[in-house]
Amino acid sequence: MRWISPASLSRRGMLNMNRRNVDYIARYNDRSAYPLVDNKLKTKLVAEEYDVATPALRQVVSQQHQISHFRERVAGLNGFAIKPAKGSGGKGIMVITRREDDSFIKASGAAVSLRHLERHLSNILAGLYSLGGSPDVAIVEDLIQCSSTLTDYSFQGVPDIRIIVFRGYPVMAMLRLATRASDGKANLHQGAIGVGIDIATGRSLNAVQFNRPVKMHPDTGLALEHIQIEDWHTMLVMASRCYEATGLGYMGADLVLDQHDGPTLLELNARPGLAIQMANGKGLLPRLKYIESLKRTHLTPEARVEYAMSVFSHAGNLSAPRRTTKRQPAFA
Repeated sequence: MRWISPASLSRRGMLNMNRRNVDYIARYNDRSAYPLVDNKLKTKLVAEEYDVATPALRQVVSQQHQISHFRERVAGLNGFAIKPAKGSGGKGIMVITRREDDSFIKASGAAVSLRHLERHLSNILAGLYSLGGSPDVAIVEDLIQCSSTLTDYSFQGVPDIRIIVFRGYPVMAMLRLATRASDGKANLHQGAIGVGIDIATGRSLNAVQFNRPVKMHPDTGLALEHIQIEDWHTMLVMASRCYEATGLGYMGADLVLDQHDGPTLLELNARPGLAIQMANGKGLLPRLKYIESLKRTHLTPEARVEYAMSVFSHAGNLSAPRRTTKRQPAFA
């Protein structure tokens, strides 16, 4: 791969980690809001207040003695997901897709016992997967039934959509597809594929794996061109609503497209990674600066989404910020 100098990356508008941390995370994210997004249970509760759908909650395990009730709580469920509330990077998440007699079948196809799941719950409570190793709680949610339009593109794991939201505006997005290398998880640093998504249309752009361009999924063999995300406008509005819900000026919203419930929020991230730029083939900086230059920001999530879709088309070039209109109310 040809080496690209830092100066060249800067000219292309690529946001680096130091600038992200200082100019955007530290400046626009009040630290008092971090516990809200660093805890999946708190995120779920506040999201529901702002009409942002999340997977149905089946059980919260906060004490060791509650683990003994786990079996009866999931008795009627064929599939479910166990998550540490304070986990990050997909660590500690266990997805059960079905049951066979006394065994629970993971997304990878491996069978585990009830005792294995109870031990996993105990490890979560002990803080094995939490930020800083602090004591945690486990949440048990309904299994996402991924839309058939996206399922085939991913290897075992559920594909999700990461949307970067800045001051309430969706500025960049990508579809994350699990691979064999990523062990069925949608984490790019573990080998998942990132597919850039055009904010204006919801259509796929570039695709990368391990920061290298790819045209086809290495495991499913499907071409990554011409992917169209259904209910794209709804997804953008949901992501935008999370700005009011959390007060965070710079964040990542991770959503999935459920076959029955439509767009659904998985989690929020106050420190979203930068690989989304590689997936889109464009840097974040020009878009962030564009939003910063607005003299008046739009009042509602719907208005912010309409504006973002009009100015962040992948095919277009950014110009001077357009004035707000009656259709897009604004405040000073």
